[in-house]
Amino acid sequence: MLITDHQLMNRRQAIKAGAPLLAGLLLNSQGYGAQQEQGHAFKIGTCDWSIKMPLSIDAFQFARRNKLGGIQYSFDEVGKGLDLRALESRKIIRATVKETGVAIPSLGIGLLNRIPLATTDEAEQLVVECLETMANLKKEAAKLEDRDLAAKVSPRVVLLAFFGKADINGQPERIKAVIEKLKRVAPLAERHGFTLALETLLNEADHRHIIDSVGSPAVKVYYDTANSARMGYDIYKEIESLGVESIAEIHLKENDTFLGEGDIDFSKVKKLLESMSYRGWLIIEGSTPKGMSREEACEKNSAFARELFGA
Repeated sequence: MLITDHQLMNRRQAIKAGAPLLAGLLLNSQGYGAQQEQGHAFKIGTCDWSIKMPLSIDAFQFARRNKLGGIQYSFDEVGKGLDLRALESRKIIRATVKETGVAIPSLGIGLLNRIPLATTDEAEQLVVECLETMANLKKEAAKLEDRDLAAKVSPRVVLLAFFGKADINGQPERIKAVIEKLKRVAPLAERHGFTLALETLLNEADHRHIIDSVGSPAVKVYYDTANSARMGYDIYKEIESLGVESIAEIHLKENDTFLGEGDIDFSKVKKLLESMSYRGWLIIEGSTPKGMSREEACEKNSAFARELFGA
């Protein structure tokens, strides 16, 4: 049976409208209340590029020292660092995750900033390679007897970057091209239960346009607090409106200062995430004052994030 775009949109709207009611019924049926929800501990990590430890086991050691639960791992050029395309690299990373207890919540293709998805075929192939690599990680994890370890080494989210040369904000033709390419790669992501998370400078309306145009549950937003704030968007309204239906993962970030010392009210962000029952990861990125090393800054930011979001 063929489903029209209008019917599909109506179904999505109905699902979204009913989600809060369904969530409330589930919570009540399980005996949970508002007080328990407020005590939820979020999963917190950082990205390997933000601490200048891309594609290496050093990032996981750093995360363990700073009591972080995850590392968002880079997917880059073939053969660079511990490239997860290679079986031997995947074995090393799995052993490191087992040793440190630090998970891989997601992968990130920062290379797309230099090889734009909107304008190059190479970028589309890069996304496909990443999804195939994630499928290998998932397949290999399924063979592990340690189910906790299996979950930690099988990321289901990949960040697609749209900055610098790849920026699509205010460029309708580029947005249209991205939509067409996402339509081609989204079925592969859907097949494996993966999410393509878009990190851009777009506002909520433009993000929704892309999501609705692609028409796949595999396409969501990678919400970055500092990027959106820098663009002048009301991040609190956007987070609440996008909701768990459209936000795959979140970057905790400030512009040129530590978390908690800039313009963003992270206590308000926490309350919003609790109210919408967000269960995804919070990944610390940037938030580095001028003249300070990223590692030192991340150590301080980690302490802030753990204190605020950890319980």
